[in-house]
Amino acid sequence: MKDKQMMKTIKGIAAPLPLANVDTDVIMPKRFLITITREGLADGTLADLRFDNVGQLRPEFILNKAPWTRATILIVGDNFGCGSSREHAVWGLRQLKIDACIGTSFAGIFYDNARKNGLALPIVSPKTRDALLQFSSNARGAKVSINLDNRTITAGEISVVFEMDNATRTSLIRGSDDTLDTLEQAAAIHDFEATLDDSMWVNVIQ
Repeated sequence: MKDKQMMKTIKGIAAPLPLANVDTDVIMPKRFLITITREGLADGTLADLRFDNVGQLRPEFILNKAPWTRATILIVGDNFGCGSSREHAVWGLRQLKIDACIGTSFAGIFYDNARKNGLALPIVSPKTRDALLQFSSNARGAKVSINLDNRTITAGEISVVFEMDNATRTSLIRGSDDTLDTLEQAAAIHDFEATLDDSMWVNVIQ
């Protein structure tokens, strides 16, 4: 995985996953939520799509077929990541070595969880997404490059600009999260706390 490290460009084989409204229960079924750590979630990621009811790989599923077994980018359907707010869905995708999902729209909480965990979610138009789905269907292993610096996607002859808010883009490039961003302001927080007397702290707590 590439969590929490500087990255300006994401490159890799892209796999087409055109299903619409893939919710977080599909991405990470609830039976895999029993762990008290973030580890070991790769097997649960998209489990009901990847495996049959006896745990055997479904040979027809895209991520079980070469060269997409090595995919690090998904081209996804509309409203990807909808449903519950479970962060395990993003943790699992990252543990499955997915660095980015390119789509037309993402659920808000899923988008925020992705930002916190180094999963890039470039937003493109339906026309561009469909072109990328076709491109990524190439069995020779179509590679896609996502440049976070200038917000561009390159895939063969396709070169397009994607949408991503500045805060998310900066967070992904720096490999930061809310905790690290807060720690960078530790000195300022300490200085502010030093200006408060005991009575003011009572008001803050209330």
